[in-house]
Amino acid sequence: MSFPKRAPSTALLAALRKTASPPCSRIAAIQQMRWESSHPEPPKNGKTFSGQLYGSTALRLRREKADRERFSNARNESGGGRTLGLTFVVIFTAFGAWYLGTLSVPVPSTLSTLPLSSTTPPFHNVSGGNMEAAWADFVLIVGKENVSTLDTDRTSHAGSDWSSHIRKDDELPFMVIYPASTEEVSAIMKVCHKRRIPVTGYSGGTSLEGHFAPTRGGICVDFGRMDKILKLHKEDMDVVVQPAVGWELLNEDLAKDNLFFPPDPGPGAMIGGMVGTGCSGTNAYRYGTMREWVLSLTVVMADGTVVQTRQRPRKSSAGYDLTKMFIGSEGTLGLVTEATLKLTTKPNSTSVAVCTFPTVRAAADCVAKVVGEGVPIAAIEILDDYQMHCINQAGSTSKDWIEAPTLFFKFAGTPNAVKEQIGIVQKLARGTGSKSFEFAKNSNEQSELWSARKEALWSVMAMKESDDEHVWTGDVAVPISRLPDIIDETKADIARCGMKASIVGHVGDGNFHTILLYNNSQRQKAEDLVHRMVKRAVEMEGTVTGEHGVGLVKRDYLNHELGETTVDAMRKLKLAFDPLCLLNCDKVVRVQKPQPGEVARW
Repeated sequence: MSFPKRAPSTALLAALRKTASPPCSRIAAIQQMRWESSHPEPPKNGKTFSGQLYGSTALRLRREKADRERFSNARNESGGGRTLGLTFVVIFTAFGAWYLGTLSVPVPSTLSTLPLSSTTPPFHNVSGGNMEAAWADFVLIVGKENVSTLDTDRTSHAGSDWSSHIRKDDELPFMVIYPASTEEVSAIMKVCHKRRIPVTGYSGGTSLEGHFAPTRGGICVDFGRMDKILKLHKEDMDVVVQPAVGWELLNEDLAKDNLFFPPDPGPGAMIGGMVGTGCSGTNAYRYGTMREWVLSLTVVMADGTVVQTRQRPRKSSAGYDLTKMFIGSEGTLGLVTEATLKLTTKPNSTSVAVCTFPTVRAAADCVAKVVGEGVPIAAIEILDDYQMHCINQAGSTSKDWIEAPTLFFKFAGTPNAVKEQIGIVQKLARGTGSKSFEFAKNSNEQSELWSARKEALWSVMAMKESDDEHVWTGDVAVPISRLPDIIDETKADIARCGMKASIVGHVGDGNFHTILLYNNSQRQKAEDLVHRMVKRAVEMEGTVTGEHGVGLVKRDYLNHELGETTVDAMRKLKLAFDPLCLLNCDKVVRVQKPQPGEVARW
């Protein structure tokens, strides 16, 4: 059934709009709609059902559109408010976190020492990207030709055949840098401080206790180009030198002016390393150690700051003695770039005497008597029977030696004084059982007799029978009255172990060394032997090292010799000068807790 088209009806629209009308009006509207639905002809008012239907649909669509627009507007307004609110919350949270963070920064410790238990492991950045970027920085400072990444250079700057520390595979510097001035060293350290790169200093490379092992990687600063004698003050008897000046070459140069620098460690040692270890040598009995012969130092600190410890006068009470603080610090507090050294005149006359004994104990007893008599000799050295055997076998001297415990005496002074000293020593040696006594009559004989002492280490190394054999040179020192006891007990301990080892020492000041040969399978036995010697020295009120320094090998003995609080004070000093622990990390004192079983039981 179809309906004729009618004009759009507004009855329905009017009825819907009047939702608030009284009930009678709504009933009339409903009745009208019912009539239109049952009467096809148009009503009197001209409104058809079809028109009303179209109008109703249009009204519904308009209302839905209006509702959607209201909802959209409300949602946009609400969304903008939520975004603003979220932004506010994020900003407020960030500010609150920052503020709380400032409140949670640890309060600086007020303790005078730093126990190992309170340390946190240092953080270094030795990633490939950081090191490659640093390489470019270093090239700008010293030139490309003075920055080496060759494997041969890296390996030679990580250890040596005569070191008691066996290098681990990962203990290699990323590169070796060769500066030529204090300014270049300062610039290098500024780069390392900014990039948190660890640094190991290197001069002669003759140290024995793992001093320049790069345990944290990083870079090695080789002072080989800084080898100049900068200024000699003849009238004041002092000289300013760079760290790569060798003590032997220095004395050759000073001899022209009848001057000399007394400390005389092993051949090849240089001033930088001698300062670092606080070395001494054969002349220490009369002239003292390195600490007595350094007037002033120029030092580059961990952040690149340059300090000079004092001026050139022989004495000064101006403030803290930073000079002696850096001596023996092994490059852990700063890098020495210049040293002002005290000099003295060469003695008018010198001579050397050699006497042998039936036992090491008898030789040590003779030393005690000579020292007790106050004879002003220049040096007293001891070499045991095995050491004399090694010297003969190596053939490094022109003389055939008696293979027995031997004392070497050096005399210095006026000719009459030297003759008197020789007579006194000969009498004392005879009284303690000497088997022979020989003294030099001229300078050539002096050099010949003293050459045996200087060849001690190299002659033992020449006794190695295979590539897997190593040499371990350890030293301790005790009060002079205990010297015969400790040498005798150590000699007996070596015999019980069945190992090849010699005893050599600057016995005039209670300091002696063991030079031990061992193979890879004997490493633990060697460690135990040295451990017992060190323990013996400490129990005799001695020191774990007389002149070699601490390095890595003697580090964990310091607590027993000095006490934990003393070592804690050293650690506090280390981190006060080097907060990022960049300089020769892990040497002298630990900066983080050891692994279980890493430290030998006392």
